[in-house]
Amino acid sequence: MGEVTPYLLYEDVAVALGWLAEAYGFTETLRFTEDDGRVSHAEMSTGGSGVVMLGQPGGDYRNPAHSGHHNGFLQVVVDDVDAHLGRARSAGATILSEPADKPYGIRTYGSLDLEGHRWDFATELHAVEPEDWGATTSQRA
Repeated sequence: MGEVTPYLLYEDVAVALGWLAEAYGFTETLRFTEDDGRVSHAEMSTGGSGVVMLGQPGGDYRNPAHSGHHNGFLQVVVDDVDAHLGRARSAGATILSEPADKPYGIRTYGSLDLEGHRWDFATELHAVEPEDWGATTSQRA
């Protein structure tokens, strides 16, 4: 099996590239620009081996900010979630949840980007073994 690479659609990919770099610290690695100046495809490194692809949507696309609905989110592991939150907040990210320690061994916060896509950023605090989860949780495969 290979890695999962999310592909997000943005109404203005060029603006999203700049904003994601400023707010979340991602690095642009690839950009395809059409003859009319519109960015139709781009890729960003999230740090480590993580990659996010960005594209220009078709006519019936509605980003989460316009539709008012979310059907998922992306989680990115960072070195220091509290410092990362400061960067995101300074760039205007909508903070959905302040950093909190979770029983499954991470510290995480939630945010929305400029077009309403949900991003959660996390720092691993400690490894959690399946037997530590208790009888009411499912075991990891």
